[in-house]
Amino acid sequence: MSNPFENAMKQLDKAAAVMNLDRDIHTVLRQPERVLTVSIPLKRDSGEVELFTGYRSQFNNALGVYKGGIRYHPGVTLDEVKALSFWMMVKCAAVNIPMGGGKGGVIVNPKELSEGEIERLSRGYVRGVWRDIGSDKDVPAPDVYTTPQIMGWMRDEYEKLVGHDDPGVITGKALEDGGSEARSYSTAQGGVYVTRELVKKMNWIPEETTVAIQGFGNAGSYMAKILSGLGYKIVAVSDSRGAIVHMNGLDVTAVDTHKKESGSVSDFAGAENISNEDILELAVDILVPAALENVITADNAGNVQAKAVVELANGPTTPEADEILKEKGIILVPDVLANAGGVTVSYFEWEQNVKGEHWSEEDVLVKLEKIMVDAFDDIWGTKEKHTIDMRTAAFVSAIGRVAKKMSV
Repeated sequence: MSNPFENAMKQLDKAAAVMNLDRDIHTVLRQPERVLTVSIPLKRDSGEVELFTGYRSQFNNALGVYKGGIRYHPGVTLDEVKALSFWMMVKCAAVNIPMGGGKGGVIVNPKELSEGEIERLSRGYVRGVWRDIGSDKDVPAPDVYTTPQIMGWMRDEYEKLVGHDDPGVITGKALEDGGSEARSYSTAQGGVYVTRELVKKMNWIPEETTVAIQGFGNAGSYMAKILSGLGYKIVAVSDSRGAIVHMNGLDVTAVDTHKKESGSVSDFAGAENISNEDILELAVDILVPAALENVITADNAGNVQAKAVVELANGPTTPEADEILKEKGIILVPDVLANAGGVTVSYFEWEQNVKGEHWSEEDVLVKLEKIMVDAFDDIWGTKEKHTIDMRTAAFVSAIGRVAKKMSV
């Protein structure tokens, strides 16, 4: 298993070489500014106390307060959390929002805990990090296996400890607790905006553009529905149990209903069942990996037949696969741009909380569209200027913004 932080530093080094990054700034960007490790004693329902380890990596705050999710997963490692905090810095800077990079995690399998135990664990995590978070310092959010409910508990615990309201300390909250309109589908909506801009650059016609989406969870299913509504031809979708294809186009609404009723997209009437691996190798215009990381690898990248890849998932393409896709002339819109709609609307939530405002869904979407379109144009321009791939261009653009603030 490759080390995620080593991969992140390879990406930094690649961008640094293209842009002739100042050596001192390059050195500083090789480690987070602060890493917190906390021990969380949890009283189990049985009465026994069990100790859990949690992390918070605060990578860089040159552009604004640290920002990034907290994940609950048995596979959490310090290197993973550090890498994710670096990528959050890049993502915020790539779309030019005034936030820095942070990430948190607890080594735990939440499926083995009761709801009461998860609440006590969440409050315990905040008791470990509360002095270093806040709407003016570091703003966590949900991530893998964390929810708006967990965010609510964390905010409540934080406010008890500091003795005053601070709704902006956490984003990804439920709407009634100060969450933002459009947050539930913001990742997909941002992905749609950059897909639309890509299609314009390629001189394609939406109604003739075929799309395969691996992953029919929140982001993937919303992306399928929104693109379908704009006339794109969604020819294949998949979930953890399998995939379906119909090259004349799927009725996405009917597929959604079928999945809700049967538990999977498989066996949809009129479509052919294929595997989750097969969907990555279909001859389509756009492939959207919207599920897991590391699904396009050195082993299968040579078989990818799509003309473009839009990374709605985090890290779906390995560095080795990146090189293969580039050699094949496949344009890849990287995760730090393609799925940045989520963090952008998190930033909007924070801004609304800090200012005591609540924006309409229409206002949120207008602001999101401008940010995503401007970021796409900027990164496309960087790609053309340096004759590099879009991922490296995104890193060059983002790290350039961070470096400029660091040298001020």
